[in-house]
Order: sequence, then C-alpha cells, then structure tokens
Amino acid sequence: MPFFEAIRLALSQIRAQKLKSSFTLLGVTIGVMFLIAVVSIVEGMSKYMEEDFAGRLLGINTFTMRRFPWFGNNTTEEEWREWQRRPRVYYADLDVVKSALPTGTRYAIESQDNVRAMSPFARVRQVEAHAVDGDYFTIKHYDLTSGRTFTPQEYQLGSNVMVVGSEVATYFFPNLDPLGRTVRIGGIPYTVVGVLAKQGTLFGLSLDKIVLAPYHSPLHRLTNPRGDVDGIMVQAPTALAMDDAMESVREVMRGKRKLRPGQPDNFAMETSASALSFFAKIKKMLVVAATALPAIGLIVGGLVIMNIMLVAVAERTREIGIRKALGAKRRDILSQFLVEAATLSTLGALIGIALGAIIAKVISAVSPLPTSVAPWSIVMATLLGGGVGVIAGVYPASRAARLDPITALRQE
Repeated sequence: MPFFEAIRLALSQIRAQKLKSSFTLLGVTIGVMFLIAVVSIVEGMSKYMEEDFAGRLLGINTFTMRRFPWFGNNTTEEEWREWQRRPRVYYADLDVVKSALPTGTRYAIESQDNVRAMSPFARVRQVEAHAVDGDYFTIKHYDLTSGRTFTPQEYQLGSNVMVVGSEVATYFFPNLDPLGRTVRIGGIPYTVVGVLAKQGTLFGLSLDKIVLAPYHSPLHRLTNPRGDVDGIMVQAPTALAMDDAMESVREVMRGKRKLRPGQPDNFAMETSASALSFFAKIKKMLVVAATALPAIGLIVGGLVIMNIMLVAVAERTREIGIRKALGAKRRDILSQFLVEAATLSTLGALIGIALGAIIAKVISAVSPLPTSVAPWSIVMATLLGGGVGVIAGVYPASRAARLDPITALRQE
C-alpha cells in the first residue's frame, strides 16, 4: 500500500471513531505538551541569563575583581568563612590594577547598596544607589534620555551630582523635568544632571530604580561605610584580551598581597562565564527533568495506543479478511496499522506542541519567567510522537498481519 494512501486511511479511521481517537491522542498530547512547556522555560531562562543577566549586570568582555564572587556559587559554610577572612578591596587597589592593564581596556569602580531617598515632590522611597568612578557608564552600556553623565572634574571633586533611572525620575518628579532638581539621600542633596534610558526588569526586579553619583561624593559612605569598594571592573575589547588582562591583574594583586606560589588567590575574578557556571549545572538537571517527566506520559500514551489498536484489530477482523482475500499481502496489513498508529501519535504530538507553546506564552505573560520555544524540542517532540506510535503499533499490526483470511472472513 502506498504510504500516503495509508495515511489517508488512518485519518478516515480517526474521523469515523472520534471518541476512541481522542482518548488515543490524549496521552501523547499531554506528554509532548509538558515537554515543550518545560523546555521552553529552561531555554528562555538560559537565553535570559546569558544575554540579559550577564550583559546587564556583568558586562561584555568584562571581569570584576571582588573580595568574593557575587553570582553563581553553591557556597559551603567553610568557604563562606574563608571569604570573610579575606582582605577587602579598596579604592587604592585601583592604582595597582590600572598599572597592569594593557592598552585599550577600560576600568570602573563599583560600590552599591539600597538607600532611602526623598524629594520635595514625593515620599521617602528605597532606591539602589551606586557610587561609581572611571568608565562605568560605558562598561554598563548606559544610555541617557536627557542630561549628561559626570565630568572628570565632578568625579575628581566628588561633586553632589546624580544620574537617576527612569523609574526614580518618574516617582520623585511626577510630571516634572528632573534635570536641575534635587534628590536628598542621607540628608545630603544631590542635583540631578541626567536620566538613564529605561532598562526594564530582571527576574521581575526593576533595573530603573537606580541612582548613580561620583565615587568620591558622600554617597560612597552610605554604600560602603568601611571605605572599601564592591569591585573593580575591567572591560577589554575582545574575550582574548580579557583573559590576558585577568592574568595581569591576578599577578599584580598576588604580588601586592604577598601571596606565595602555593597559596590560592584571596580575591575573586568574576566573569559572565564564571557567574553562569552554576546556572549551567542547573540547566542540565532541568533539561533531564524536562525530558524524563514527559517521557512517563509518552509511555502511558504508547500503552493506550497499543490497547486501542488491539481493539481496532479485533473490531476490523472481517475487514482484514476481505482485504487479504482481495490480494493484500501481510506487509500491506502491517504497514496499514503501523501508519495508523504513527499518524495517531504524531497528530497527538502536534496538538501537544501547539498547547505547550501556548502554555509557554501564557507563563511568560503572567510571570517574570522568560520562555523561548526551542526548535530542537519541536523536532524531538514530533519524532517522539511518531516513534511512540510505531513502537506501540508493532504488536497490534503484527497480530493483524498474521490473521488467517478464512478465519477472519467467518468473524461476525
């Protein structure tokens, strides 16, 4: 029997027995639906972490020298205690770092904390304050919708000037131009000189509730009261140059801290790759769970298909006998039932793919979880659906093919 003719017969059987076919499709549909939905969430989070998270928080071709890592570590209590014994990173360390940097690299100071801010036009509200220096705006790819960034003189003198996020500007200066107005933090007024372009959210947390001031301004006494900094950021023009810069900085810092060759670093060099290493492990586990759990549904769906096909063979025994009497060969009967089972399961897989994609879109719309339907998951789901049908249909099809035509024709 031609392949497409077998598919046409399978579809006609589905139309003729709608209730039975719907139950046959259900198991495969549910399994594939959850496969697509879970894989979409995992892929969406992966892209979000690699592109948005790493790009926005850590920067491209950028590493940050810190007292200890901030991201992506499953820390033991012993490691945490060791980190607490490490010397802090201070602004004075910037001169050591700068001396080791090759031409073309940028650097910046990072010092941040949540503080309470107020203005004459709004109530007190907590904002994320950053005391910065160097090429911070360039490294973070911050664009401004109005105003300007800090001048070299303002950086050097520690002037009380501030660049604010779009959410801060809207809240503290409703229906007003924030430029030239003041925000009071820690009892000290800061003049707004610039407004950042909208950054959006990261895992549901706003990136626009931010204020930035020169490091030498009084703000750094609020972000880091001990006088240290959260990190020294270095951005290289290429990934290869970043690796070279990291080794140069590591060498001079180990020399400054008088570490012997056998001693480990007592500081951290954090990149987007190191920050995402922990997420990569989680992603592997999630992918395994995403494929293993729906597999149970597919196995159940395969058993349902097998049982339904066995019932179909029993109900269509006379039809099989007539076809054999008219010259149908065993392989024709076998292929007919195999194609019918595969068509049922593939149709169920296609419905499951559509439902899974819809669920993924709904999750992305109503929650901070990003989703992205991976093309490979669609291909895998379709192949799984067809494979389940073929495997489940082998036994019923072989039983149908082995039927004796004389006995089949006597069946009422």
